[in-house]
Amino acid sequence: MAKETCETCNPESCTSTTCEAKKPQKIPSNEMNHIKHVIAIMSGKGGVGKSSVTALLAVALARENSRVGILDADITGPSIPKMFSIRRPPQGSELGMLPAESSLGVKIMSLNLLLPREDDPVIWRGPLIASAVKQFWTDVFWGELDYLLVDLPPGTGDAPLTVLQSLPLAGLVIVTSPQELANMVVRKAIKMVSMLEVKILGLVENMSYILCPGCGRKFYPFGPSRAEEAAARAGIPLLGVLPLDPDLTALCDRGEIENYHGMLWERVRDFAAKMQL
Repeated sequence: MAKETCETCNPESCTSTTCEAKKPQKIPSNEMNHIKHVIAIMSGKGGVGKSSVTALLAVALARENSRVGILDADITGPSIPKMFSIRRPPQGSELGMLPAESSLGVKIMSLNLLLPREDDPVIWRGPLIASAVKQFWTDVFWGELDYLLVDLPPGTGDAPLTVLQSLPLAGLVIVTSPQELANMVVRKAIKMVSMLEVKILGLVENMSYILCPGCGRKFYPFGPSRAEEAAARAGIPLLGVLPLDPDLTALCDRGEIENYHGMLWERVRDFAAKMQL
């Protein structure tokens, strides 16, 4: 059944849930870009390790010889450049702004690369944040990529809305942690994504437990895992459950995430394969 378009539709005031006229159109990227899959990583809740999951996924895909980029859409709280120890600002070219590249060849664009100092605050209102996200899509020469991962900020505000409405997403990965508080906020994000008719590739529960290095026993600092329950409630696949790993934290702080081969590694590779793109 075809969706309706109001005869005299004003997109700003239209209340129809099916009117095509009020739906934002996808914005084209740089015409020289050829990107096979655009995947957003979202949590809704801050502090669940969404950016580290994004970075680990990029490293896993790059190690499988995929061409990968990360668009850091967390304009006011970016952390991707520090994890990869990238400080060089992007360079301009006739084809567009050139993203920085990590040692594995992961292409990265982040507002933090444009600031004089990495700890300078970005005090912008929503429209300016949305505009910066769009420019990272339209004005950056990403070239040939198999995957462009978009690291979204927490919440359901301007930056996530801009990405979900304006970029041609192949799908979205939801990241949560075991606390019911985190799950409640993440459910808000899932409902937002469903309303905008974006495909959810699956759920990742991060920081699920700590593995004792001496006895091998699992400890659950944030309570028992709710991964299966959360995925079933949302009707989405469970991609994986990731423990806390102090080695990963240390490497991220040193900007050496590409050197990580710890206990999370096989799990990250597994859920990268499960995305089925």
